Amino acid sequence: MTDMKELISKVSAYVEKYMSKYDGSHDFNHIKRVVGLAHRIHSEMSTPTSLDLDVIKLSALLHDVGDRKYLKEGENAETMVRDVLLNLGASQDLADKVQTICGGVSYNSEMKDVDHVVKLIAKHPELAVVQDADRLDALGAVGIGRVFTFGGAKTERSMDESIKIFDDKLFKLEDLMKTAPGRRLVRERTRRMEDFYRQFEEETAITKLGASALGLSE
Repeated sequence: MTDMKELISKVSAYVEKYMSKYDGSHDFNHIKRVVGLAHRIHSEMSTPTSLDLDVIKLSALLHDVGDRKYLKEGENAETMVRDVLLNLGASQDLADKVQTICGGVSYNSEMKDVDHVVKLIAKHPELAVVQDADRLDALGAVGIGRVFTFGGAKTERSMDESIKIFDDKLFKLEDLMKTAPGRRLVRERTRRMEDFYRQFEEETAITKLGASALGLSE
C-alpha cells in the first residue's frame, strides 16, 4: 500500500485537478477550507485520539468527488471515491471506509434517512467531523458568497430565490452539528447569516415601492 503521506498528496493533486472546472461555490478552495475546519474540529475534541486523522483528511478531500450536482456522464457516485483511492494505492479497507464516509456527508442524504447517518457515525465517527466541517463552510460570510455563486453558476434562480435557501436549509444546520467544537463554531457563523438575512430583507423591501411607482404588481 502507498505511504499515507504520499497517498494524501496524490489525492490532493487529483482533487485539485478534478474540481478545477467546478464553479467557485464548490472549488478546491472549498475543499481546503473543509480540510482546515476538520483539522480544527479534530484538534479541539476532548477525545481526538479515538479518531483517525488521516481518514478525516482523505474524506474531507474527497467528499465532493462524485457530487451529483456536478456528476459527469459515466461517473458513478456510489463507487467513485473508492475507485480513485484504489487507483492511487490505498488498501481496500481504507477505500471502502472513505467511500462510506463521503456518502454520508450530504445534508440531502441525511434528510432522506436520518437513522442511516446516525448508524454510519456510530461505525465511522470520523464522519461527524467531516460533516460538521462541510456544514460550517456553508455558513458565515463564506456561506453567503457560496449561495449566490452557486445560484449564478448552476441555476437561473434570482437573488430572492437564493435567499430562500437560508430558511430552507442553512438555518437548520446549527441543530444538526454532531461535534462539540462544531456546535461552538456554528453559532457565530449562523449569527452572521442572520444579520445578513435581516439586512437583505430590509434593503430589498424597496422593491415593493418601486413596483408601486411603476404601476406594477409584485
